[in-house]
Amino acid sequence: MMEQASAFSGKVVVVTGAASGIGRATVRAFAAQGASVVAADCAEGVHETVAGLAQALAIQIDAGDEAAVQQLVEAACDRFGGIDVFYANAGISGGTAGILDSTVELWTEVLRVNLIGPALAIKHAAPRIVARGGGAILCTASVAGLRSGAGGTPYSASKAGVINLVQTAAQQLATSGVRVNAICPGLIETGMTERAFTYARERGREDRLGQLNPLRRAGVPEEIAAVAVFLASDAASYVNGQAIVVDGGLSSSHPVTRQEFGKAAF
Repeated sequence: MMEQASAFSGKVVVVTGAASGIGRATVRAFAAQGASVVAADCAEGVHETVAGLAQALAIQIDAGDEAAVQQLVEAACDRFGGIDVFYANAGISGGTAGILDSTVELWTEVLRVNLIGPALAIKHAAPRIVARGGGAILCTASVAGLRSGAGGTPYSASKAGVINLVQTAAQQLATSGVRVNAICPGLIETGMTERAFTYARERGREDRLGQLNPLRRAGVPEEIAAVAVFLASDAASYVNGQAIVVDGGLSSSHPVTRQEFGKAAF
């Protein structure tokens, strides 16, 4: 038990999108295993995430802005001496607008945060991780990036891009000692999905959440955090350039409500 609790002792982990949900759970999971953690988010809740943690720093930044990402990397190195793991988790949903209703402005913002953000994280964190002798970069993708039926059009496209990004980055970082992988969550209760969960509970339909996957339930952030910790650990030393799906089995078939042109999908 002591060995597991200190698995990341001396390691420095940066997590974006850390004000709530998956990001917050992941920060706390790494801290529980001895890591020094840097939690980043544009929301003030990021400070609550690190409350009570011994070796932690909270920074409010825009994860899709290059200058801000550079600032985050520099702050982590200045405070803790370097970076061993960077988890580019920040993302936005972009709503449920269909392809005919999605504006250029919506596309631009979703891609900026969800895809350019992780690309910037890799660009600026990888050299720092190499300087520490190697480590891991993780990105949050989604089952929506695998095929249709799990998200809006801009969101789904951005997450498909993240999956290809980690594959490309893993190849370009060959021999560097830096592994790059993505996690593809299914339906997880987070700030992004809060509206759907609240709607179901108010109508006594909570049991229908996650009903399309074989486990017949939604997931919780801690289940994604556990996978993130594994992928960043030495136990995953031969896992690289992969998109690990954590969705209760949803993507084994991706069942969806049939959609028809000009008709709502609900």
